Amino acid sequence: MALNDSWHIRSRSNTCHKSKQPFGDGEPFYTAIFQDGEKDGFERRDFCVAAWKALENDSESAQPYSFWRTTFELIPEEPKTKEVVVNEGAEAMLRRLIEEDDAKSENARYILAIMLERKKTFRQADIQEKNGARMLFYEHTKSGEAFIVRDPKLQLSEIDAIQEEVALWLDNNDQNQGETTTESTVEKNTTGT
Repeated sequence: MALNDSWHIRSRSNTCHKSKQPFGDGEPFYTAIFQDGEKDGFERRDFCVAAWKALENDSESAQPYSFWRTTFELIPEEPKTKEVVVNEGAEAMLRRLIEEDDAKSENARYILAIMLERKKTFRQADIQEKNGARMLFYEHTKSGEAFIVRDPKLQLSEIDAIQEEVALWLDNNDQNQGETTTESTVEKNTTGT
């Protein structure tokens, strides 16, 4: 994978990469993104504060491509609301577009990531520039998953058209889900169950 590509990284760990000790609720820890030369991509590692300090002092250790300090939070079970469904639609679409890794969807991935940041679903953790590419590192506020999205350096005149395209995709997704629900209800009513 080239550094210019967007990429989804696994969820945060519940334990320190180095000490293997579990993180406690509210405990600060460091997330580090390392380049993985064998897989031509990135690898996420989470470290407790003590392990991170040891890593910083070890000159022979691999240096991270990016890192940030965050706080471990247990994920409580919450009832779903209408707003969460809308966020999950945008989030699901972003995940799908990242998995498909089609260069044509780069602008949409960027807009979706910004939408999720504005809805406070994502938190921008870092920005890195390398070889003329600006990479945005986002952390999912509830799950702790990390996302890397390339900034396509859109012109202001391009943003409205891309936002309309993304909104249309999201509306079509919502309508398709509604049609499925309606069809299921009609089927139940006609069969007498």
